Amino acid sequence: MDKLFKALSDPTRRRILQLLRERDMTAGELADRFTLGKSTLSAHFQVLRDAELVTSTKSGTSITYRLNLSVLGEALRAFAAEFGLNLQGEPGRASGVDRDV
Repeated sequence: MDKLFKALSDPTRRRILQLLRERDMTAGELADRFTLGKSTLSAHFQVLRDAELVTSTKSGTSITYRLNLSVLGEALRAFAAEFGLNLQGEPGRASGVDRDV
C-alpha cells in the first residue's frame, strides 16, 4: 500500500493515470503531453510500475503503457477497511459510513 500512495502522491503520475484511463499509450505519446525530460518521465513510469498501477509492453523500441485499475480498487478497499468503511456498496457511494459525523 505504501508504493500505491507514493505513486498517487505526485501530480504528474496522477495525470499519467488520467491519460491512460482514456486509452493505452506509448511512452512517446505520454512524453508529448509533458514538458519533462525523458529520464524524469522514465522515473515516474517506474514508480507507477512498482505500484502495479500500470503495466508495460515493449515492442521493438516502443513501450506501451496500460492502466491497471483493479490494483487501485483493491488497495482503496483495503485502506478503507482499515478505517471500518465498507466500499462494497453501490458504485460511487461508500456504504457503512455514518454521514452525520
